[in-house]
Amino acid sequence: MCRVTSTTADRPRARLPGRPDTAKHRRPGSPAPPDQASQKETAIFTRTTPPPLPELTKLAQDGTLPGILRQLSGLGGCTTPIRLDGHRTEYDIDTGTGEIGRVLHHLDSADLPAGQLLVRCNNRRTTRCAACAEVYRRDTFQLITSGLRGGKGVPERVGTHPRVFATLTAPSFGPVHNRPSGPAGTVRPCRCGVRHDQEDAVLGTPLDPDTYDYDAAVLWNAHAGPLWQRFSIYLRREVAKRAGLSQRLFRQHARVSFAKVAEYQKRGAVHFHAVIRLDGPTGGDTPPPPWATAELLTDAIGAAAAKVRVDGPVIDGRAHTFTFGRQLDVRTIRSADFNDGQEVTERAVA
Repeated sequence: MCRVTSTTADRPRARLPGRPDTAKHRRPGSPAPPDQASQKETAIFTRTTPPPLPELTKLAQDGTLPGILRQLSGLGGCTTPIRLDGHRTEYDIDTGTGEIGRVLHHLDSADLPAGQLLVRCNNRRTTRCAACAEVYRRDTFQLITSGLRGGKGVPERVGTHPRVFATLTAPSFGPVHNRPSGPAGTVRPCRCGVRHDQEDAVLGTPLDPDTYDYDAAVLWNAHAGPLWQRFSIYLRREVAKRAGLSQRLFRQHARVSFAKVAEYQKRGAVHFHAVIRLDGPTGGDTPPPPWATAELLTDAIGAAAAKVRVDGPVIDGRAHTFTFGRQLDVRTIRSADFNDGQEVTERAVA
């Protein structure tokens, strides 16, 4: 015998448990009616706001509070769970005849204590959900670490493969307030004449808003993904070129593996941090060829970053073309046994 599942669910809606779903009754950005606004406030707690004791008391009297707590405990602290409406039914199937038998399990969201099935939002941004963002951060740490020194199903030999930590930045769209530092790490005055504090709100804002290229800055963020994709293609070509191989032969000898993250700079422009590694032809489980070195990889990254470009739209008669900025930082990743100013450790990268 086997099991077949029948599932139906409405479109998921992301909101807090107990918060009225007012979005479908009014346009985004418009103020909520007074009665809905007062209900919404009961779902938002601060240190100075007492919990809605009457509502909690009612849940306790109805006997639904323990069930709601069990539902919420499965969210792992998610503050913006997705609420699903629908039902799920599992049937017993006779594998010989294909006949559908008795119901093994039936779940209806309306029968749950919260009235809906609650699932984690899994948002990566701390500003949206700190709990889910922390889970993502820890998972990312483990993935990067295993790719650098093995573990989690990755062979330990990857720790001997050539790998670098590269930072590719956006081009300049105009001077901004910053905190330039000297050789000894001392902070120098900005071009505006002020020595900004690290938390100064003006950091990253244009020195001259009238001449700052806002259009190009916005379009750069929209084209950063395609630019990286094209960079990865150019990088493989440059590595193959330095190894004296064609693209087809290169795939038979080595592979370029990488893990990247995109991060916003203070000025709001996206830049990329990437761990780039040279492997054998099938990946981390095979050793790279003798010619594969961190120096060759570093040189290929510089050449690929300088050549890659993506054409953007034509706006008001101006054609936009996007490239990476001049600030390119590539450092060899070393094991923790060595120390060099131009290298970084595996743990520091992760």
